[in-house]
Amino acid sequence: MNWISAKALARFLGSLALVVLAPLTVHAQATSRTCSGQAGETPGPACLVAHQELGALPKTPLYWSIYTFADVAAAERAKPSHGAVVQAFGRVWLFDLGAKGRRLAGGDHLADVGPLPIEAPRGDFSAEYLKSTFAPGMTAPVHVHSGPEAFYAISGASCLETPEGVQVARGAGHSLLVRQGPPMLLMAIGQDTRQGFALILHGEGSPPTTLTSAWAPKGLCPKD
Repeated sequence: MNWISAKALARFLGSLALVVLAPLTVHAQATSRTCSGQAGETPGPACLVAHQELGALPKTPLYWSIYTFADVAAAERAKPSHGAVVQAFGRVWLFDLGAKGRRLAGGDHLADVGPLPIEAPRGDFSAEYLKSTFAPGMTAPVHVHSGPEAFYAISGASCLETPEGVQVARGAGHSLLVRQGPPMLLMAIGQDTRQGFALILHGEGSPPTTLTSAWAPKGLCPKD
């Protein structure tokens, strides 16, 4: 019979725990999980496509402007100082934050999402841009953000439940907004796969996303 020391057994059990827990941690911390391969393009947890350090935010209303370009070179030429160029879902995207109604040379303007519900914008801020693909009925874990979040979907339908109620939006180009603070559950509803992006604004030094078990959704999202 082969014997194993208590210390070796502890190391072995610890390695098993890491194998079991690591996928849950990755799933929960989408804002620190960068996209690679097909991540975010097939059903599964969201992943990070861009991070922007913004500095102090303007006092005027702030919008998330979304454009597409023919290629990366054209998007890079048009990119403002705090813009982000992203390749996702078979297209080249440019995201920017600023006033509503701006146009960029060579780009197709798709949306101005906002105004973003920013509460007391003091100090420096960062932006996290994520992409995700949800099959109908899929949800994100219940979580909170230290700043506002905005969603822009290119397909499917969305339901966002918080303690304040539900928001439902459907069809290509729909958007949703939620202020900082309340716990939330995002669900893909309807019959079609939901693909889209999310923007999280947060103060420097504050975690963009935190899981919470302090609130349980009431199941208010429609099933179709």
